[in-house]
Amino acid sequence: MVIDTDGVGVFLGLDVGKNTHHGHGLTPAGKKVFDKQLPNSEPKLRAVFDKLASKFGTVLVVVDQPASIGALPLAVARDTGCQVAYLPGLAMRRIADLYPGEAKTDARDAAVIADAARTMPHTLRSLELTDAITAELTVLVGFDQDLAAEATRTSNRIRGLLTQFHPSLERVLGPRLDHRAVTWLLERHGSPAALRKAGRRRLVELIRPKAPRMATRLVDDIFDALDEQTVVVPGTGTLDLVIPSLAHSLAAVHEQRRALEAQISQLLEAHPLSQVLTSLPGVGVRTAAVLLVTVGDGTSFPSAAHLASYAGLAPATKSSGTSIHGEHAPRSGNRQLKRAMFLSAFAALHDPPSRTYYDRCRARGKTHTQALLRLARHRISVLFAMLRDGTFYDPRQPEAATA
Repeated sequence: MVIDTDGVGVFLGLDVGKNTHHGHGLTPAGKKVFDKQLPNSEPKLRAVFDKLASKFGTVLVVVDQPASIGALPLAVARDTGCQVAYLPGLAMRRIADLYPGEAKTDARDAAVIADAARTMPHTLRSLELTDAITAELTVLVGFDQDLAAEATRTSNRIRGLLTQFHPSLERVLGPRLDHRAVTWLLERHGSPAALRKAGRRRLVELIRPKAPRMATRLVDDIFDALDEQTVVVPGTGTLDLVIPSLAHSLAAVHEQRRALEAQISQLLEAHPLSQVLTSLPGVGVRTAAVLLVTVGDGTSFPSAAHLASYAGLAPATKSSGTSIHGEHAPRSGNRQLKRAMFLSAFAALHDPPSRTYYDRCRARGKTHTQALLRLARHRISVLFAMLRDGTFYDPRQPEAATA
């Protein structure tokens, strides 16, 4: 949403830091009225904001990091009656290239932020005051994403080792590493030799309580894979030490994510928009939490097109002369929201209207990724209408939203 800078008396750009922030203040005419470091403490920040407000009137505080180390100055600015805004990092880097000099200092960054707010207010993003539920969800969603990245890293490490020493076994176990039974099995029998030594019958008995329906089939697949490779690759013996440790770490991360999902679900149930968001096919607990954190109630966006632009889901075409490249997702936009909408579009392919839209795009010659991009953009319009009207998903809404 574009920030209204009419009536602003001073534009205060803050390059935030862990211990100190550097502030740079400019009047609407471009006169420098403030340029110094600020300790990251409430009394010092409050004193500066109050002094600038008493002398120049409305103060617009602009930061390049609205969360973590930038949370306190924003909270203090709001409490003192200042307006607040956010200059996205990608826009910040592009704008900085327009200014002379190659130095990368806190003072220069703060000056760029302030001048960008003064001369290019369309680059700013509004920062609405979030409620307690959304604030808690922001922290939990961030932690969940960190855990997801750790799970992916550990899973890739396990699959890499299995591929190196026993590719056939990796093809059986690798795609199933998210299952509790598989990680539990690898914690106890991490190498091909250990699995063979345990025996078919014992492995079935061990796995059955955790995977009743797949126990026999999984063990049969494991032993078929073991029989495919008769040679022992040098270094295979280290798997008995490394694989169980990695599997234990992976199981612990998965357990943390399950517990975290329960907490996120509990918070979502208390939010009035929870049922509206989860009624959209492909939107589960985690995706709904991301949508609440990044979009809120949707009132910050005048139209679905603005929301799509913010998400980076407005397909762009690059052309120069007779050279025309196909549609692609812009690099800009909120990465969290873009990923959530893209993955939810993939998950919604079981929904008949969504599948019909996807198939129509494929019939027009679009690739799988391009069709998913278009579906995600289409779902942005549906999501915007749902938030605007406070209504649940209706399969008949996509046509109406498009019209």
